[in-house]
Amino acid sequence: MKYGAIFGWDMKIGIVGYGNLGKALEKIAVETNTEIVGIFTRREPCRVISPYKSKVYSFADVCDFAGAIDLLLLCVGSKSDLVGVAGQVANKFNTVDSFDTHAKIPEYADFMRRTVTDKLSYISIGWDPGLFSLMRALFSAILPSGEPSTFWGKGVSQGHGEAIRRIKGVKNAVQYTVPKQSAIDAVMSGQGKNLSERDKHLRQCFVVLEDGADGDEIEKTIKNMPYYFDGYDTSVHFVSQAEFEKEHTGMAHGGFVLEKGEICGYDCDLQFRLQAKSNPHFTASVLMAYAKSCVKEYQNGERGVKTVLDVPIASLLDGKAIDNVRRFV
Repeated sequence: MKYGAIFGWDMKIGIVGYGNLGKALEKIAVETNTEIVGIFTRREPCRVISPYKSKVYSFADVCDFAGAIDLLLLCVGSKSDLVGVAGQVANKFNTVDSFDTHAKIPEYADFMRRTVTDKLSYISIGWDPGLFSLMRALFSAILPSGEPSTFWGKGVSQGHGEAIRRIKGVKNAVQYTVPKQSAIDAVMSGQGKNLSERDKHLRQCFVVLEDGADGDEIEKTIKNMPYYFDGYDTSVHFVSQAEFEKEHTGMAHGGFVLEKGEICGYDCDLQFRLQAKSNPHFTASVLMAYAKSCVKEYQNGERGVKTVLDVPIASLLDGKAIDNVRRFV
């Protein structure tokens, strides 16, 4: 089924950033007949070629489009770019972003609440943070005797790969997150409450170096990167560009949220699992669903900053409420 048959929502969007996520959003927008007013880039616009012939503008000119765009989708990296970009546009446009540095989301939310006054911003939207956030909250509410545990992978983390590629001397890089079976077993046996992130996951990095780059220094920089690698068992493997293109260009990812607890002496297990062949396309699909909601909620008078915990599921759905009750309830 084409995305257009699923979404079918009339809105005018702008896409800020044209990496894997921005390109995936463009494809979904084209398939849903969603109008793309423009792609906004910090590169030279003439160097950004859209296969769908979308118009490309300099990000420096984005504010000229206030009033012509219903919503901006912010598709730049969380580590260095997103906070600054959001700060520039979120009081002129409705926005949806996928800020994903978990430890810094409360700080980012506070920043956005101070920034946004007369617009509506959905922040940290995706599958984690995003769908998994919803599951952690739901599981905790239903099964308060337990503690939800999140595992990612094995798969490609876009944000972590982007963080490595920002390091001077790195030509290309990918990072795989790999759950530890021992940790999964501990959670399922009811012994997982005190597991650290280091206990739960490995991070495997495959890096192509620029000519003359210091591999030892780059490995040290990766392993000590705050919020990304310093709290994990991390391995760094240097490979050739040819090997990288042959073995490390896939974009699959996924994970699961688990909780084990008891209710009145009865054991209970809760699980939510995701496996996606394309991390950016699945994330883009989540963003597009929430973009619809953001525009509708703004038209209904909502303002300010929301995470997935604040957005009603019903606002993600098309059609009449009673029809959705028949379909889903």
